[in-house]
Amino acid sequence: MTPRSPLLYRLLYRVIRFFSPKYKLSGTENLPPEPCIIVGNHCQMYGPIAAEMYMPRAHYIWCIGEMMNRKEVPAYAFQDFWSMKPRRIRWLYRLLSHLIAPLAEYIFTHAHTIPVYRDARVMTTFRQSVDRLKEGADVVLFPEKNEPYNGILWEFQEHFADLARLYYRRTGTAVCFVPMYTAPRLSSIHFGEPVRYNPEADAAEERLRICRAMQESISDLASALPQHTVIPYINIPKKQYPLNTDRNF
Repeated sequence: MTPRSPLLYRLLYRVIRFFSPKYKLSGTENLPPEPCIIVGNHCQMYGPIAAEMYMPRAHYIWCIGEMMNRKEVPAYAFQDFWSMKPRRIRWLYRLLSHLIAPLAEYIFTHAHTIPVYRDARVMTTFRQSVDRLKEGADVVLFPEKNEPYNGILWEFQEHFADLARLYYRRTGTAVCFVPMYTAPRLSSIHFGEPVRYNPEADAAEERLRICRAMQESISDLASALPQHTVIPYINIPKKQYPLNTDRNF
């Protein structure tokens, strides 16, 4: 949020921050002096909200394009957030997905976001991301998808790593990826050691290396913390939430 943000957005920002956990940051010394790509666990909506409000530097967050278009919000929100709710109450969440559409569009449009597309417009996402990095801002993304990886994370969509290849082509600079673990139940955000892109490596192999390095580093950050409940990517019943000690869940 900036002083030039619309008044309504500034009010909503303060309300959301008031009701959200008050996060403490750990490991900020791992952030390189130059702009970087920060890769985090989604933990439902906690990850993006925490990133928007507590990142220590200028930043832009990848946001799925459907959540920035009120006509597309209901279908995406229900499928991504609430499709695993008990069948008897799904009607309530379908209604809720329609009610939040105008608000979601407004918030995600005015926040520090970069729209993410999964069609031919994906190059718009990458070009905007490169532009933001060139301006000196970090790019924050949450690449989990609906496939289990371990008890802490779900599998990553690997192509986020291609952003480094495009950035290198445009600038000649090998950008760093920094792992980030958000622990809402501990009210803390943790940054791990950076991994620098290798422009000499095979593109597919480098994509996999970066993806696996981020998954393992985030899992290590979580496992090293005191025992706590992990907020998973998928909105499953709370009684099924794992502990950070359930890494091989």
